[in-house]
Amino acid sequence: MRSVVEAILYIASSGCQWRMLPGDFPPVSTVRGYFYSWRAIGLWQSINQLLVMAAREIEGREAQPTAGIIDSQSVKTTESGGISGYDAGKKIKGRKRQIVTDTLGFLIFVFIHAADIQDRDGAPHVLKAIRRRFPWLRHIFADGGYAGAKLRRAMCGHGDWTIEIVKRSDHAKGFVVLPKRWVVERTFAWLGRCRRLAKDWEKSIESATAWAQIASIRMLTRGHANAGRRLSDADPR
Repeated sequence: MRSVVEAILYIASSGCQWRMLPGDFPPVSTVRGYFYSWRAIGLWQSINQLLVMAAREIEGREAQPTAGIIDSQSVKTTESGGISGYDAGKKIKGRKRQIVTDTLGFLIFVFIHAADIQDRDGAPHVLKAIRRRFPWLRHIFADGGYAGAKLRRAMCGHGDWTIEIVKRSDHAKGFVVLPKRWVVERTFAWLGRCRRLAKDWEKSIESATAWAQIASIRMLTRGHANAGRRLSDADPR
């Protein structure tokens, strides 16, 4: 079973096709079967959630976050088919990944949809989905794409949310690091280290979501391993 998980992580990291999985791993049919089974029961999301909570405790925080940061990333799709759209702002035909992270940059939730859907229209689906998994999370930092009364109206009756728009100063010149917003941008960079996410290669939204969650799991497990190694080195026993 460990070899199956390592094979899935290898595909996420290298971006290779299923049939190009090295022979050192279990058969492709076995690995792919487990991937789809675990995707169907929502196991990847559950593993990611538990790892996020554990990582927060390692950092000295409460397991449940109270504030998060939302942002989106448009990526190209391929000839695989499935849902897609054209993002006129980014000039990309494909899909949009909307993610919510905690203030440390750990992935809380990812929602994937066609790129032609505006951020403020996709955000209600994200926030409603994380309401039960992270019941204490009620404050969201966002950029100008989420501003306006439309999002606030959509969230009426779905919890007491506060959305804080972090804007660039009118007097700023050149590149400026914006408070909070840089955290979610760094998370996109972390996830981008998995070559499977360089494009959206998947036909189904479910598979595309699963690979984003696996990329987060890969990052978190490495962080846990490094933290454990430091603790072991510090322990004189």
